Amino acid sequence: MNTMEGTVPIHMEGVGKAFRQGFWMHAREAVRDVSFSVPEGSLFGYLGHNGAGKTTTIKMLLGLIAPSRGQVRVWGGSPADPVVRRRVGYLPEQPYFYDYLTAREFLDFHADLCGLTGDSRRRRIALMFDWVDLAGAEDVALNRFSKGMLQRIGLAQALIGDPELVILDEPMSGLDPAGRKRVRDIMVELKARGRTVFFSTHVLADAETVCDQVAILVQGRVRSVGPLTELLKPKVTEVEIVAQAPDGYQAPQGRVVHRDGRLHLTLAEADSGPALRHLLDAGGRVLSVTPHRETLETLFMNELTAVERAG
Repeated sequence: MNTMEGTVPIHMEGVGKAFRQGFWMHAREAVRDVSFSVPEGSLFGYLGHNGAGKTTTIKMLLGLIAPSRGQVRVWGGSPADPVVRRRVGYLPEQPYFYDYLTAREFLDFHADLCGLTGDSRRRRIALMFDWVDLAGAEDVALNRFSKGMLQRIGLAQALIGDPELVILDEPMSGLDPAGRKRVRDIMVELKARGRTVFFSTHVLADAETVCDQVAILVQGRVRSVGPLTELLKPKVTEVEIVAQAPDGYQAPQGRVVHRDGRLHLTLAEADSGPALRHLLDAGGRVLSVTPHRETLETLFMNELTAVERAG
């Protein structure tokens, strides 16, 4: 029996990583007191601005660098353990490709590294080309691939060994909308097949579309972590009122935009009742009232603003 059965794919507890830089070799903390767990079978987004510490965290998860303090466990073991590594697939943010190889030669090389042989190897390679929509490009040299095609062949190499945990560093970086959608679809398919997907991104809309769990990293610290359904409260935060208002009407509060002969008033939900009465008493006619709920972008910006104000 596998001694790591029943453990979570990723667990970090009080993790910090400092680098020494400059002539005087002063320590700079890239990651500070990071703690979170990734449930098995989840699609987990690790969100943060550029330079927040996302790639540093991923390198620790892969055992490429050691934490300065704290504990990093992958499938209950050390990330550097070869037994653990066989259960992990990885796509870096800026992968290096042997661009003189064809796509088939590239995947065949990685299949060999994973120990695949014979018919199972050929079937797995064919499946990967089909899965990432590169069927027909098997014998094309990688130096003729577009950015989106390279990203998808990179995903194929990360998945060639059928890993249980897939770690992707900014997998949608630099892709056009169609390319981003295909990568998102592949991640959702992986989750549907029972795999655990951990990916970093600064594109919040992509994360909100596919993730069931997220962690928000700001300046090296995790500010929020948990299921999206809990982090994004269903409560109404703002209300937008669209109305036909009399000339010269002044709203007592809120943000006002005049567009197409109509007044668009956005204000806090608690102020919407008095605002509606004020508008009606002035002779206005309400056309619509639309509630606005918190988005992932709103949550992220609130966390970022809180850190900046704290200095």
